[in-house]
Amino acid sequence: MIALLIALSGPAAFQSTETLDQLVERFAGAPIGAEGGARAAVDKRLKLAACDTPQLSWRSPAEDAVVIRCQGPQQWRVFVAINALPKVAPTAVAAAPTPVAAKPELVIRRGDPVMLEAGAAGFSITREGLAMADAAVGGRVLVKTDDKRPPVAAIALSPGRARLPGFGD
Repeated sequence: MIALLIALSGPAAFQSTETLDQLVERFAGAPIGAEGGARAAVDKRLKLAACDTPQLSWRSPAEDAVVIRCQGPQQWRVFVAINALPKVAPTAVAAAPTPVAAKPELVIRRGDPVMLEAGAAGFSITREGLAMADAAVGGRVLVKTDDKRPPVAAIALSPGRARLPGFGD
């Protein structure tokens, strides 16, 4: 019976969802679907009481949703998700590009003959060997000195020269 009376009393006054979409677009400064705009239109199936002056505000400082409120006799509120704007670090504009480190110059190459050095105060010894890998100055390189023994680790000094670590450091 009540439903019949409501139906006979004429069309109910509902808030236009299209109007809400337009308000959100103006408030956010971007159209639906764009960065900074609503992710989607307000659901047309909503039957909200008509509101003379809907109030809009950001849900949080992150500005990730707009809150639409009606403070009239039929109070309601709707949250509209916003497409995030790309975050720009405040220092990104002023920051200088990071220089790309140049590859160190190789002074020993795999297969090069190497003079391996070791020594301390009062003595020194040298031995010839064969580089098993490439190395830059100060880099580690394996040097094969004998076919019957494993290679030894040395520190590259200059082209064709390497030093055993722990001797003459």
